[in-house]
Amino acid sequence: MEEFCNLKDKLKGISERIRNAAESCGRNPESIRLVAVSKIVSADKVREAIDAGVTILGENYIREAGEKISALSDCRVSWHFIGHLQTNKAKYAVKLFDLIHTADSLKLAIELNRQAAKINKIQNILIQVNIGEEESKSGISVQDLQTLLREIGRLDNLSVKGLMTIPPFYDEPEKVRPFFSALRELRDQIKRAAIPNISMDELSMGMSGDFETAIAEGATLVRIGTAIFGERTL
Repeated sequence: MEEFCNLKDKLKGISERIRNAAESCGRNPESIRLVAVSKIVSADKVREAIDAGVTILGENYIREAGEKISALSDCRVSWHFIGHLQTNKAKYAVKLFDLIHTADSLKLAIELNRQAAKINKIQNILIQVNIGEEESKSGISVQDLQTLLREIGRLDNLSVKGLMTIPPFYDEPEKVRPFFSALRELRDQIKRAAIPNISMDELSMGMSGDFETAIAEGATLVRIGTAIFGERTL
């Protein structure tokens, strides 16, 4: 019970910080949603988080997510995939997730579209952008983004909702701000381009250490795990 109260207190604190960050830059707090990152967290612990008010869960690994989603099938929550997605796992991702944050290539998009068509689903996706141009990270390059979007816009069973990024890691949130700002500016450029069948309503950016800065730069989805569930190791 004490652990549940601690989790509830953490979530309350994060919700207050989200609200304060939004209000401080003139945004409606309701326009920002918390994605509780539940990788390597037991189904029982996730259920506690749901009972404490979590409505969106973010998972990184297909097999683990499938087991958890099955165990928590009675819970009314939305499941988001936020890990690197291999093309051969697309069929599972389409069956399990309401939103996939990490589409980053035409090959993957085509397979997601094919698998979604099989089950008569319109799969919502975000395009992951490698905004920091890091070789170690997935994501489409800024230069190739619009070309990719124009191709995906032709796929009937995919719906692009916006962009996602994982910026370079810094201990100081202010050092990450230029990357968040760059993604927002990129979103605005794409909106002006008015690419057919492409929406730019969502910006998935910001994690436990920098989500307030991300909110100031326009984040609509903040992916927070450590601040809720604590440190985890593989």
